[in-house]
Amino acid sequence: MLLRQMRYFISVVENNSFTEAAEQEFVSQSAISQQIQSLENELGTELLKRQHRKFRLTAAGEYFYRESRQLLSQIDRMMAETRRIGNDDEAHLEIGYLQIYGGQVLHQVIAQFSEIYPEVTIDLINGTHEELYQELLQKSVNLVLSDQRRAFSPDYVNFELIQPTTSVEISSRNPLSKKTILDVNDLIDTPCILITSKDQRQHEEAFYKDTLGFSNNFIYAENLDEARLMVAGNRGFLPIENVGILADPIATTKRIPVQKEETPITRKYCAFWKKTETNYYIEEFAELLKKIIRDQTEKNLS
Repeated sequence: MLLRQMRYFISVVENNSFTEAAEQEFVSQSAISQQIQSLENELGTELLKRQHRKFRLTAAGEYFYRESRQLLSQIDRMMAETRRIGNDDEAHLEIGYLQIYGGQVLHQVIAQFSEIYPEVTIDLINGTHEELYQELLQKSVNLVLSDQRRAFSPDYVNFELIQPTTSVEISSRNPLSKKTILDVNDLIDTPCILITSKDQRQHEEAFYKDTLGFSNNFIYAENLDEARLMVAGNRGFLPIENVGILADPIATTKRIPVQKEETPITRKYCAFWKKTETNYYIEEFAELLKKIIRDQTEKNLS
């Protein structure tokens, strides 16, 4: 009964008329008047100060109107999502993540998420930043874990996860491996290994050169394992961030923080998804992803 009374009250206020509110709610004017009178009796205070055929909101009425609108909006969303979940025999999430990122924390998130929501199936794809961006545009993925390279769009939920510092993995045979901190200028004569497909090389080169400052030759790997083999063979260095769980480098490889003009290089990682595609499962997955990334990062630093 209270929800109906709240809806009637909101309708009266927004129409500024009992008559028009009654028409909108498909009830009689006397029914709306009785329900609002009953609501005031239950609350023990006046919501409307009636003056002949006009009325104005009391201070209590203004507060009740604002809170009722917000509460009913939340209830409507909850009911819609409940119906959607109830009508899905099997929910499905398609998750994308950067190729440079090993994905270990995603496996942990999926394991925990699947325990809580066994009805949801999850598929993973990986790619470059631009490839994942296109997947989102085409709605072929529900959510991506990626770094921020352009201004946040109001059409997307830009759920910030972590802003880690950048390191490089480099062969122990390289004289630079003896340093505790590297500057991008130290690496100018050493090839930078990029994990990217052939058609995305130009995009990746531009970002690493113009934004991060790695002004040197680039060589390419198809995946993280191949890139690390190239590092072990002393063919170049691999830029990498600690996004949650990051496996230790192999014995013949060093991982060294890198900076630019004495300032650590950082990249903001986010979970992105289209606002129009938001649902309960996506939000729950993003929250769990953020928690586990933060927990693992704090554990690694301790």
